[in-house]
Amino acid sequence: MSDSLKKFLKIAVPILIGLGLVFYSYASTTPEDRTKILEAIKNADPIWVILSVAIGILSHVSRAIRWNYLLDPIGYRPKLINNVLIILTSYFANTLVLRSGEFLRATALNTYENVPFEKGFGTIVTERIIDLIMLLLIITIAMLVQTDVILGILEENGIGLAGSLTLLIVGVGGLLIAIRLIKKSTSKFAVKIKTFLNGLLDGVLSIFKMKRRGAFIFHTFLIWACYIAMFWVIKFTVPETTDLPLGAFLVAFVAGAFAMATTNGGLGLFPIMVTAALSVYGISKTSGDAYGWIMWTAQTLMVVVFGTISFIVLPLLNRNR
Repeated sequence: MSDSLKKFLKIAVPILIGLGLVFYSYASTTPEDRTKILEAIKNADPIWVILSVAIGILSHVSRAIRWNYLLDPIGYRPKLINNVLIILTSYFANTLVLRSGEFLRATALNTYENVPFEKGFGTIVTERIIDLIMLLLIITIAMLVQTDVILGILEENGIGLAGSLTLLIVGVGGLLIAIRLIKKSTSKFAVKIKTFLNGLLDGVLSIFKMKRRGAFIFHTFLIWACYIAMFWVIKFTVPETTDLPLGAFLVAFVAGAFAMATTNGGLGLFPIMVTAALSVYGISKTSGDAYGWIMWTAQTLMVVVFGTISFIVLPLLNRNR
C-alpha cells in the first residue's frame, strides 16, 4: 500500500465512519421522532446555546494561558493571542483529521514563536496527560455520585451488590496482576505501555517543577469546569432534560468525551453516546437526540467558525515573522 493511499485512508475512513453513524442515528428513528427532534432543535433557546459557546471560548483562552506555564520553564513565553489562535486552529484541524491538531499546534508555535517543534510538542503531550488524569477524575466522581444509578443498572442485568463488589475486587486484582506482568515483560506491547505510564508520571511530576504550579492547577480545573458547564447549560434548551441533576450530566459528559476522543469531533457518535447515557435517567430518545445534536452542533460550529477565523488571522497578525 502506497504512502499516499495510507494518508488518504487515515483521513477518509474516520469521516466515513462518522457519516455512517449519522445515517444510523437517522435510520434508528421514526419519521415522527425526527419531526419531534427537529422541532426541539428549532425551539431551543438561543441564549443558552450562546452561553455554552461563550463558556467554550473561555476554556480555550484558559488553555492558552496554561500553555505558557508549561513553556516558561524551557525559556519561551509566546504572545497570548498567538496561543489562542493556534489552539482554535488546531481544534478545527482535529474535526477534519483526527489528532492532526497536536502536530499543527507544535508546527505553528515553531513558525510564529520560534519554539523548537520537539519542545512545543513535548508541552502538548504533557497537556494531554494532565487532561487524561482530569477525565479519569471526572469518571471517578461520576461513579461516586451516581453509585445508586450504576448499581440499579447492574441489578437490572442480574448483578446485585455482592456481584458488584466481586466484580470490583476481580477488576482491581486483575489490574494489579496486569501491572506486575507488564513490569516483567520485555515485549514491544509491554514496553509501549511502560513508556506511556512513565510519560504519565513525568507529566504529573513536571507540574511540581514549574514556578507557577498553583496557577497551572487553577487553570486546569477551570478548563474542565468550563467543559462541564458548557455541557450542563444546554440542558435548558430541551424541556425534558431541564430538571436532571448535575450527576446525570457528568455521566453524559463522560460518554460525550469518549465520542469526541474516538471520532473526528464526535461526528455521528456524540449524539448516540449522549442519548444512551441520558436514557438511563428516563430521558426519551427524541429528547436525548435533540440534546445531543444541539450540543454537538453548537460546539462544532464554534470550532469551525472561530478556527477558520484564527487560521486566517494568525498569519496576518504575524506577517513580519
